[in-house]
Amino acid sequence: MQFEVWAPQAGRVTLRCDGVTRALERDPERAGWWRGEADARDGSRYGFALDDGPVRPDPRSRRQPDGPDGLSAVVDHERHEWRAQWRGRPLPGAVLYELHVGTYTREGTLDAAAERLGHLAELGVTHVQLMPLCPFPGTHGWGYEGVSLWAVHEPYGGPEALKRFVDRAHELGLGVVLDVVHNHFGPSGNYLPEFGPYLTDRHHTPWGAAVNLDAPGSDEVRAFLIGSALAWLRDYRIDGLRLDAVHALVDTRALHFLEELSTAVDALAAEVDRPLFLVAETDLNDPRLITSRNEGGLGLHAQWNDDFHHTLHTTLTGESQGYYADFARAPLAGLAKTLTGGYFHDGTYSSFRERHHGRPLDRTRVAGHRLLGYSQTHDQVGNRAQGDRLSALVSPGLLACAATLTLTAPFTPMLFMGEEWAAGTPWQFFTDHTDPELADAVRRGRRREFAAHGWKEEDVPDPQDPATRDRSCLNWSEPEREPHARVLAWYRQLLALRHEQPDLTDPDLADTKVAYDEERRWIAFRRGDVLVVVNLAPEPAALPLGVPHARVLAAWEPVDTPGADGVVHVPGESGAVLLQE
Repeated sequence: MQFEVWAPQAGRVTLRCDGVTRALERDPERAGWWRGEADARDGSRYGFALDDGPVRPDPRSRRQPDGPDGLSAVVDHERHEWRAQWRGRPLPGAVLYELHVGTYTREGTLDAAAERLGHLAELGVTHVQLMPLCPFPGTHGWGYEGVSLWAVHEPYGGPEALKRFVDRAHELGLGVVLDVVHNHFGPSGNYLPEFGPYLTDRHHTPWGAAVNLDAPGSDEVRAFLIGSALAWLRDYRIDGLRLDAVHALVDTRALHFLEELSTAVDALAAEVDRPLFLVAETDLNDPRLITSRNEGGLGLHAQWNDDFHHTLHTTLTGESQGYYADFARAPLAGLAKTLTGGYFHDGTYSSFRERHHGRPLDRTRVAGHRLLGYSQTHDQVGNRAQGDRLSALVSPGLLACAATLTLTAPFTPMLFMGEEWAAGTPWQFFTDHTDPELADAVRRGRRREFAAHGWKEEDVPDPQDPATRDRSCLNWSEPEREPHARVLAWYRQLLALRHEQPDLTDPDLADTKVAYDEERRWIAFRRGDVLVVVNLAPEPAALPLGVPHARVLAAWEPVDTPGADGVVHVPGESGAVLLQE
């Protein structure tokens, strides 16, 4: 078997494979690369030693059976026999469901999660979005501190478990999206800097030195990241990738890393003959990210739209601290702006940033499905001091209003696991660092962060306490009892309507027409012949739709058809979907 590794600064590289050591030779055709042959098979353990130093795992390791610090293992992807005949599911018309493997079930494995996929198929989502799977120290964590970007966390089940999960999802008609982290590497078990200039001091990020995308040696670092992305899509038949915090990918080169990545993914999609897509997490409000390369953009296929979340959250809860301040001044006006224009900050002043932010989105060039809309995410729940969900903050009626707005908006909807039944469990920040100093630093940092916002130290959960993770596991008995069962039925009904009514997946942002009353707290919008009405006030409201002939398709509380005057009467804290006839 051929082994190779990029180690441009090393004077000698040796391979340790199944207990046998042999020297590698420089590759005469690729500067900085070393290569050599060794007897190996699926499961063989190996690592590399640089200049007679300690044996380290392969930067491109496909498996880490003993965690990030252990030896790598050979993975023969050809051994897996795929069951599903899968042609893929495109992003237009999709509904995503964000899922954390370690807390979706009490077992916290990919196989246990696969057993629950039938629930998602019945719910009506189209894609499961898995939070990061790369190995990290310990057993439980969010996954954003991975170090082996080509491997699967062993406590989740390793590579074969991911293939079984994807196969089961595809059998049920569900696509699979994977969250990947290119903007930083985990602080523990990270040996990449020993191999080469994977990091650079030229730029700095919240996690320290930046990933090297534009300094000397960056050609190979970019190839490393792109190779990892393509491996997930090719070897595991993943359908799309969510790119974490792309605003932290500092790249001054003429060909931006994201454009290079999107070009490579589109080429792979053509090769395998199935749709593949990239979804960016970004706070830049820059439509060039999701504009096609032919039109001068970077060619990403979609982005998370936090502006929609923030306006919706402030509308529902009245919270105005931190970055919510801009959105809380006139929340329904802000909600109307995002529903019709995509961004709230499109060149406007941001008090949180103390500067102007964003630029306008051209609705004639950018389709609505390129923006993901959501009322909850792992970030927006887990980065609260106590990880409290929206269900802990508002009534079931307002939860129904949130679902109505999210699932009928002109965006690609995304749900966060458990929200579909108003889960009563929190989703808190938890870690399992094996380095005592790092564990203590994370614990103190978390408490210091929230102390600045008035929280007492004892009220902020200890991330290292196993009970913090345990509290965050979904309770699968909840959907069978009230009020959870009613909320779940509402989500199913709305998702069924989204799939049945073509107007609800129309990508034309300019076709959405909105009316609202800030003081009386109602909002209504129209998409083609579909009308959506939401009353956020506790008392009933009369909404002047101007449409006398409309049929009620779904309503949280009973709603009569509009009268001859075109007015529809909506009970307090309720929403409805109507069809003009």
